[in-house]
Amino acid sequence: MTPERLARIKQTLNRRQPDLCVLTDQIHKPRNLSAIIRSCDAFGVANLHAVWPRQGYKAFRKTAGGSQHWVTTRTHRTMRDATAALKSQGHKLVAAQLSERAIDYRDADFTVPCVLIMGNEVDGVSPEAAEQADEHVIIPMMGMVESLNVSAACAIILAEAQRQRAGAGLFDQCRLPAEEYNRLLFRWCHPQIKRYCDDRRLPYPPFDPDTGDLVDGVGWMASVRKLRHPDAASDF
Repeated sequence: MTPERLARIKQTLNRRQPDLCVLTDQIHKPRNLSAIIRSCDAFGVANLHAVWPRQGYKAFRKTAGGSQHWVTTRTHRTMRDATAALKSQGHKLVAAQLSERAIDYRDADFTVPCVLIMGNEVDGVSPEAAEQADEHVIIPMMGMVESLNVSAACAIILAEAQRQRAGAGLFDQCRLPAEEYNRLLFRWCHPQIKRYCDDRRLPYPPFDPDTGDLVDGVGWMASVRKLRHPDAASDF
């Protein structure tokens, strides 16, 4: 871990917005999901919530450009589960939805804790999600086409959310809770060890947040081997 790489990781974490989320409503094209994840990373969104499409959730790494490693994704089986969980955390639900009560997306307040709901490619936001939403927003169209690709629309709205939050000073200091910050710092600095631990349900090893290095990598690995192979020789 070079000092420059560690500094960039910390700078990115310091600008993450824990109370600005995206919720995808049965978006079924992996390339659109991946592009939305990429936009989340670009505009400082810490968390993506996804209601699983019928055939399952998958992000194309090629399209995401590795962004899935930088945005925490949480999946929900139903929209009711997702909206209930997010509302209980104090989030306003904003659906990208054409309706009689829809307002220009630039008139919505994205500086408060909020969730942007994006509907799928065919049907848009589901009736249940539209009903649950506190606000509906639209992007005014000036051309012949009536709508934008869902990932493009998400990027446009998130750009406005970023503009508003920058103006309100919400990027000026770290807003992630300390525990989440340190967890993400480790995961981003040590992706291979993170995968090793997650696959085996092991706790992450101690590390120095100032340098990004493990405190005692050799000792930790020895303890892991002893834990996983208790009958092996002590010098295994």
